[in-house]
Amino acid sequence: MSAIQLAALARTSEPRTMLRRFLALDAVVTGANALAYLAASGPLGRFLGVDSGLLLALGAFLAVYAAGVAWLAARPQPAAFGVRVVVEANVAWAALSFLALALWLSPTTAGAVWSVLQAVAVAGFALLQYAALKARQGSSD
Repeated sequence: MSAIQLAALARTSEPRTMLRRFLALDAVVTGANALAYLAASGPLGRFLGVDSGLLLALGAFLAVYAAGVAWLAARPQPAAFGVRVVVEANVAWAALSFLALALWLSPTTAGAVWSVLQAVAVAGFALLQYAALKARQGSSD
């Protein structure tokens, strides 16, 4: 992904702001997902064909993760190490989502579609965050 494409997505050409925006978007989406899993694990579990206890556990994990990503996004200069941890965690989440779907989950059709869509979205966050980190490291800010 080029710096121009990243700038268009983030609506800024300033690499630090771009990175912070991609982190903040990740935190908002992850936090919303966490709240949905925590507040409606029963109905969502039935709809997706996933155990409600698993959704509760994932919701709790995602709430903590979202708070950490939000904290990182709020830093004037997010630490490169922290951003790399977020990128690697996002890649791991996407990979584990596909593995879980292939190896041990038996979701409904809606659950299978949801698993793939959220894995692709999380992988997209990882790509955007990694590219923005590289753009920031290549700039003089």
